[in-house]
Amino acid sequence: MSAYLILKSLHLIAVISWMAGLLYLPRIFVYHSENNTNKDISNVFKTMERRLYFFIMYPAMLLSWIFGLSIIHFQGPELLGAKWFKIKIIAVIFLTGYHFYLGYCLSAFNQDINKNTPRFFRIINEIPTILLILIIFLAILKPI
Repeated sequence: MSAYLILKSLHLIAVISWMAGLLYLPRIFVYHSENNTNKDISNVFKTMERRLYFFIMYPAMLLSWIFGLSIIHFQGPELLGAKWFKIKIIAVIFLTGYHFYLGYCLSAFNQDINKNTPRFFRIINEIPTILLILIIFLAILKPI
C-alpha cells in the first residue's frame, strides 16, 4: 500500500468528519435560537455545540488541511497550476472561513448575545452543501 493512498484515505475521512460537523452545527443553532429563553435547554445546546466544534470539527478541519497539503506535496507543483485545483482551493478556503464564522456564532450563543434567527441558520446551513458539491465535482471531473 502506498503512502499516497493512505494519505488520500485519511484526507477523505477527515473531510467527511468535518463536513458532518459543518452541516450539523447550524442545525443545532436553529434549535438553540428557538429555545434561547429556556436557560436549562440553552445550556444543553451550549454543551453540544462546544463539544461538536472543538472536539470534532476543529480537529477534522486541521487534519483535512494537513492531509490535503500532504497530498499536494506528493503530486507535485504541476497540480498548483491547474485551474480546477485553484478553484477547489478557493472553495476550501471559503469553507474554512465558514467554519470560523460558525465559531463566532458559537461564541455569541455562549455569551447569550446571539441576534440571528432560526431562519438565518437554516439558510446558511446550505453554504457547506453548495461548496461540497463544487469541490467534489472539481476534484473528480477536473473540468478545467
